[in-house]
Formats: sequence, structure tokens, C-alpha cells
Amino acid sequence: MGRWRWHSRLLGSLLLVSSAAGGPLDAQSPGADSSAERLVGAMLGTTPLTSDLETLTDHFGGRPTGSAANQQAFEWAAARFQEAGVTVRREPFRMPGLWLERSARATVQGEGVRFSPRVAALPFSTPTPKGGLTAPLVDAGLGADADFARLGTTARGGIVLVETEELQDLDGLFREYNEAAGIERRAIAAGAAGLVYMSSRPNDLLARHNASLGLGNRHPMMMMERDGAARTLRLIRRGSPLNLTMVLDIQSGPAYQTFNVIGEIPGASRPDEVVLIGAHLDSWDLGTGALDNGANAMMVLDIARQIRRLGLAPARTIRFALWNGEEQNLNGSYGYTLAHDAELDRHVMASSYDIGTGRITGYYTGGRPALIPVLARALAPVAGLGPFTQEDVPIVGTDNYDFMMQGVANLVANQESANYGPNYHARSDEFGRADLRQLRLNAAIAAAVTWGFATLDLSLPRQTAAQVDSLVRSTDLGDQMKSFNVYESWKKGERGLKP
Repeated sequence: MGRWRWHSRLLGSLLLVSSAAGGPLDAQSPGADSSAERLVGAMLGTTPLTSDLETLTDHFGGRPTGSAANQQAFEWAAARFQEAGVTVRREPFRMPGLWLERSARATVQGEGVRFSPRVAALPFSTPTPKGGLTAPLVDAGLGADADFARLGTTARGGIVLVETEELQDLDGLFREYNEAAGIERRAIAAGAAGLVYMSSRPNDLLARHNASLGLGNRHPMMMMERDGAARTLRLIRRGSPLNLTMVLDIQSGPAYQTFNVIGEIPGASRPDEVVLIGAHLDSWDLGTGALDNGANAMMVLDIARQIRRLGLAPARTIRFALWNGEEQNLNGSYGYTLAHDAELDRHVMASSYDIGTGRITGYYTGGRPALIPVLARALAPVAGLGPFTQEDVPIVGTDNYDFMMQGVANLVANQESANYGPNYHARSDEFGRADLRQLRLNAAIAAAVTWGFATLDLSLPRQTAAQVDSLVRSTDLGDQMKSFNVYESWKKGERGLKP
């Protein structure tokens, strides 16, 4: 998952709808049809879902866009669609630049003190000179306004070290992302030569945490293992002056072309209308990207496989998107909206799955209340896996974003935290962390929703530029866009509907 906003504090402003009261899965649920029941049953049975996820993670490993592993994994996924009898194509799009870490290391040193904690470069960090960058370490506390005011001119030319709280859940993860842009802005304004975050992950795990300015960043930034950073801060706070040498070897380059994988099952009676279900297949590379987002990508593949295996014929065309470039600012789905601009009026709905294997509790409906009754009907065949609660707010940070800004009705699965937060972008994001039983239950829910939107009678016209503009200004959507460094491109008319 890239970065998006958690709305637990906004429950008072949400439109909440419970789709079911729980209980056993009921094949006779109101609104269910025999095709939906067959598809749900297939998803709950024995399929290649688990083995595909194991192959993706263990064989190909982490899949940062621009890497050899990324290219190989996407070619393999396209072949898996073909083997399932699903029409598939590789759709090219433009990545604005290349960023990969080759290596990262650091040394903390002072009078009688020298040690080398483990570190990882923040994505979009600049490299250091070949011999490294050495500068005084500066205790920036939690990186708040008051912390930098306390430092005054002390931070100028130094490397600021920012303390973090240990990450426990999704709330903590999204708070961390929301605060990062401000921390980095303050560090740059203070004249810091570089920035280091204490890792918020337990057990000295390292993680990738995107520099908030993306490719516009011009400073070396990295994450330091939690215990090593705590030791460093204790020394500084006891009055020991310390220097840090950071050595970051980064592979970077200009814009280049890569591709998404798009599977398609044509509609029987309304083939020009499109229902899209997507999940990003790219990942960061410290772990193998099982929770973020291999599990959901393989779920999308398996839903296509089972629809084809059962010989089901949707009324509308269903497209199955394995997005690329998501972790580096949602580039694959953005590229799709550019390439398919002429047919976006006929996109009935675009859905995104991107929060690991926690239980699906409902959907974010993006400030589109007309989606809620349709969802209730689509979820009827899986009522016993509920209850489901829809939250009618817009969110930014995964592959629904550009569809939302293009006025297309969009859904994002809302999921329980489970173990997603502490393993997010971390070395621990491995196959063994995936809840395979819940993944299968989620697959049944996602299949029911996809099938429902592909077959039910509904009218969800595309919003106008004025309606999208109103959504930005009447909700916190604009603030989210600023946090994720996509507001200016929308304001300039470069991304989304032109105001």
C-alpha cells in the first residue's frame, strides 16, 4: 500500500450502513443469484490462491518498480492469467523516474564511542557522496514544531534524528504518514544536511517509508533500527556529542516505461460497460511483499480464474488490474486513466484492495452515497461474513485515487488492522505473516462485490469536474492530497478532471 488516510476519528461524519447482522453464510440471502452463489462457493473452496502467493513471495521476492524482480513477477502474473483462460494484456505506462537502493550503511561515532546500527534508505532519498556524508547528529525529538524551535540554528548542517512511537496498528501507521510531511518540511527549513527516523517497527525491523516529496526530494534520508537509534539518543541526551556517517548508494534515473497487467472477461449484454477490480503487485524490497500487496493481487487473479473456470458470463465487462508503480506515487493506475480516458464514462466502478489479510469490514465509498445501496445488494450472497459497514468518505493513497479524481465511482476495501501495520513495508512482510484463511474469506467477499456490480441493474454516472472539485473542498480530501504530494498536480490540471 502506498499511503492513505485512516478515518477512525471521523466516525461522526460518516454515513454508516450495516449490510448484514452476521450468522452462517446464507445461500438464500435476499438479492443473491445462482451465479453469485457458485462464485462465492468456488472462492471458499480449494484454488491456487495460496500457492500463487507463496510462489510470488518466495520465488520473486520484493518487487520494487524498476527492478528485475518486478519485471519477472509481472510477466509471471500475465502468464497465470493466460493459463486460466483469461484474456490478458500488458499495458505500458510512464514512470516519472527510477529509484532503487543498492546499499545503505551508517556509523555513529564520538569520543570513545563507535557502532554501526542497521539502516535503510527512505525511498526517494538522494545518494550520499561515494565516501559518505559525515555531520553532527542532532536530537530532533519527535520532529514537531516545538522541537525544531528548541533547536534553533543547531540543526543547520547537521543530521537530525527523529524519535518515533512504536507502531502497533493501522491508526499508528497512518498517523506516522500524516506527520512525516511536516517533519521533513521542518528539517529542510532548518537547514539540516540529512534526516534519520528511528524505526517505529518492533524487534529492530527496518522498513521503507517514502520521503514525502517523492522524486522532488533533495536530501539524504534513512531509517535506523529502533534499538540503535534509542542508544544514540540516550548518548546525545547525556551530553555526548556524536557524528553520523551515512553512506547511501542509490540507483536513480530518468522517466522510463513499464507496464500493468490487465485481465478481462467481456460482458455478455453490456460489454461496453466496465467494472474494474485491482490490487498492486509491486512492493518494496526489504521483505517479500506478502501483505502489501501480494495477497490481494493474487486474490484478484484468483477471482478471474474462478469466473472463467465456472463459465460465468457477467453482463458488464470485468477488468482485473494488477497495478505497477503504486508504491512510488500510484503511477500504474494513473497511467491507466490516461490510456483509457476515452472510455472512463463507461467505467461503472473501480475497486481497490490494499490492506493485507485483515477481515474486510466494509468499503470506503468515496463520498458517493449512491454506492451504498448497490453494495448492500452485491454483498447479500456473503451476508454471513459480515456485518459490513460502509464509510462514505474519500481517501487517498492507493489505486482508487485517480479514478476518484476522474469522477469514476470507486471503492476501497476497509479491513481490520490484524498484523498489517507493524509489518508494513518491513523486513517481516513475508508469506508466513499472511492469514490464509481470512484471505480466502476476503476473496469470497471481493468476488461477490465484483460480480454484483457487473450484473445488477444500477446507474452510477461519472461525476463532473465541478462535483470532484466540490468533494475536494467540502471534505478533508484536499488535506490528504497535500500530505501525499498530489494536490499541486491536480490544482494545475495535470492529474484528474480539469476544474
